[in-house]
Amino acid sequence: MRIAQIAPLIEAVPPSLYGGTERVVYYLTEQLVRMGHDVTLFASGDSRTSARLVPSVPKALRLDETVRDSIPHTLLHVARAFSSADEFDIMHSHVDYFTLPFVRQVRTPTLMTLHGRLDLPDIVPTFREYADVHLVSISNAQRRPFPFANWVATAYNGIDLTDHTFGTGRGGYLAFLGRISPEKGVDTAIRVAEEIGLPLRIAAKVDPMDREYYETEIVPMLKSEHVEYIGEVAQTDKSDFLGNAYALLFPIRWPEPFGLTMIESMACGTPVIAMSCGSVKEIIVHEKTGFICSSFEEMVRAVDYVGAIDRHTCRQHVQANFSAEVMARTYESVYHRLVSRELVACEE
Repeated sequence: MRIAQIAPLIEAVPPSLYGGTERVVYYLTEQLVRMGHDVTLFASGDSRTSARLVPSVPKALRLDETVRDSIPHTLLHVARAFSSADEFDIMHSHVDYFTLPFVRQVRTPTLMTLHGRLDLPDIVPTFREYADVHLVSISNAQRRPFPFANWVATAYNGIDLTDHTFGTGRGGYLAFLGRISPEKGVDTAIRVAEEIGLPLRIAAKVDPMDREYYETEIVPMLKSEHVEYIGEVAQTDKSDFLGNAYALLFPIRWPEPFGLTMIESMACGTPVIAMSCGSVKEIIVHEKTGFICSSFEEMVRAVDYVGAIDRHTCRQHVQANFSAEVMARTYESVYHRLVSRELVACEE
């Protein structure tokens, strides 16, 4: 099958540091190529792929100091991809609502995976206008704000387990991985570590929009003797960081659409202690691969019990449910359904 994958331009595919969506696109693209499909990846020029790469910009926008506004670049990126839609059997976009105006301009079946939060009032009218577009969610919880949408599947994010080394957890520290922002709850993670008396290592980026929050709310908390902020970690260092951790703290306070960090941690054998928000109940098996909590106090208590979690069970859970192959097979099934439906419609 001839498949176009349209990736965001903010990070390279795969990203060298933080970048969940681009990493998922990478794993999906590589797996589809291994399965024998003819895949073209529309992405930034510094991307690496076994597919045919069509770059729209020289390098990832977040790393390009000359870029002040990503929107014009993204719009042109999507337009260029759809200008060649006739060359493909399926167009698969990961670039959110920028895709919508182009879908009705081409005959090629188009699929959109939504990777972000949908509980935002400003985006509702746009998606209502394009309620016929085929959408894929990355968790069932993500769908809730859009009951009117044309959901054709839920495809859980997947990772290549060969990129995630199994660890012993003997580093003696708790881990926080991701992004420093109010909704990610790093302040709660710090409070948990202080209450328990265990070290907390924070590997996270700070976006410009969160800089004030970081400097006013988090920097004072980093003075704690239990906390070490190490900044963003490269993909090559992530397995050591996660695999040596006693547990990953995931104290979110927002409707997380998926949470790639959770499966990366479990793939390294490290259980996850998370707040019950968004997709968490679909990712973690309570008391088997981690603990799902509803309060700060429950997170503190969970640290006392997390040592009883079998680390091999954590990795096996990811292998069975969140591998790149499982993800790609799910998408492959959707592609065939959409292409077959399109052929039937054309014949009629």
